[in-house]
Amino acid sequence: MWQQLFKLDVTSDQSLQAQLRQTLVKAILDQRIPVDIPLPSSRELSRQLNVARNTVVLAYQHLIDEHYLLSLERRGYFVNPAILDGMVDAPRPGKRPVTSDTTYAESEEGPETVLDLLGQRNINRPLNWRQYEYPFIYGQTDSSLFPVNDWREACRLSLRVDAISRWTQDRVDHDDDLLVEQIHTRVLPRRGVWADKDEILITTGAQNALFLIGQLLLNSSSQVGLEDPCYVDARNIFALYTSNRVLFPVGRHGVVTDDRLAGCKMLYVTPSHQCPTTTTMSLEARKDLLRKSALHDVTIVEDDYESELNFVGKPTPALKSLDTGNQVIYVGSLSKTLAPGLRVGFMVGPRKFIRQARALRRLMYRHPPTNNQRTVAHFLALGHHDSALLRLTQAFKARWQVLDTALKQHDVFSAQAPSFGGSSFWVRLPEGVRARELESLAAENGIIINAGDHYFASREGPTNFCRLGFSSIAEEKIVDGLDKLALLTRQLKAN
Repeated sequence: MWQQLFKLDVTSDQSLQAQLRQTLVKAILDQRIPVDIPLPSSRELSRQLNVARNTVVLAYQHLIDEHYLLSLERRGYFVNPAILDGMVDAPRPGKRPVTSDTTYAESEEGPETVLDLLGQRNINRPLNWRQYEYPFIYGQTDSSLFPVNDWREACRLSLRVDAISRWTQDRVDHDDDLLVEQIHTRVLPRRGVWADKDEILITTGAQNALFLIGQLLLNSSSQVGLEDPCYVDARNIFALYTSNRVLFPVGRHGVVTDDRLAGCKMLYVTPSHQCPTTTTMSLEARKDLLRKSALHDVTIVEDDYESELNFVGKPTPALKSLDTGNQVIYVGSLSKTLAPGLRVGFMVGPRKFIRQARALRRLMYRHPPTNNQRTVAHFLALGHHDSALLRLTQAFKARWQVLDTALKQHDVFSAQAPSFGGSSFWVRLPEGVRARELESLAAENGIIINAGDHYFASREGPTNFCRLGFSSIAEEKIVDGLDKLALLTRQLKAN
């Protein structure tokens, strides 16, 4: 029984003692160990598992301290019945076959939802992307570039007793003061944006900010302007509130608006590094867009996507920095420069709008986790973010140059180098080559790419565009990976 219960893995990142404790806790809480049967002695279990006796002794002692086990003199170690108090003793239900006579109450599908989101077109990327030899994936963190020691220092500061006493409290709708201060004084000024603290709201990533904005500004009669192609989740979010959309094409200098802008209540743009085409809106085009939007009373939602990843030329000021009439709601995040898994973002807007957004956020989840907020705040305050950003842009610039040169060596790829750095290329494939087929074939050969179909609003849009990211692929892998991708593209073209 015990040998079947304990499966320890010497190759695991966890210590053997931690694995043993975790296995015991699971077995106890799953009630697989009867409370009246003693566990093996430390000597006997260490012999059965072929581990040091001290490993078992320390694991047992830890679980005694946490009230999972009792050590009874001359009897041995037993499960503490008190740890199971309050658990309902109910058998796990078996699966019931669904027939035409199955009622709603008997169905595993549950109630009919008023929204059907399962039909939306989404960008799906493999979670096991690190196992691919050539991950031309975008939006992921390269662990070799992550500032581990700096992050640990920020974590240690946020785990001090006085810090824990602050962030464990329910802050209702308030954000971490230090984080707001750092965004106010460090992050936004890099983009030329100067805002008061009560004009800033912390969000769980930029996507959450877009959801709040859509819910506050749009209804079924609203008309929203979108870039085409466009960030897929932004289009999906706004579609929850209105089906009235105006699609504006993306040119060499970003989104190209026309007279249809006059009918829009809101316009969503990614001017610094258009998603997905990578074009950058010129300063003149930004000023013209602000002028036309003011004339027609259109609110601009500026998603300052990848603005920090600037290693080619001088950065163009954010639209928000040029805004003199509170037309622009600015959305940003630390996903591309720190880690997407932290889900730390922010928005900047007029005070009244931010108060409304804060009230809406309170109803949804009150505030983002305050421990993460405080850790990120320390990371910024200690200067680690600016230092990490410098290293990141240097590494990305080298990869960008290699990929740009490699793309030009293959006539099956047509791509314009991003004018503002960033972390990906928007590539056109030969006519007749479907990006989705190439994406699937590439995956079978250890290559990850992102087919571009879903970025276009129409399901009948172009099918021969793909996105190649270089944020997570080693520089020395780029040329070989692209050579293999070009070979696969030629195979599809020949067919």
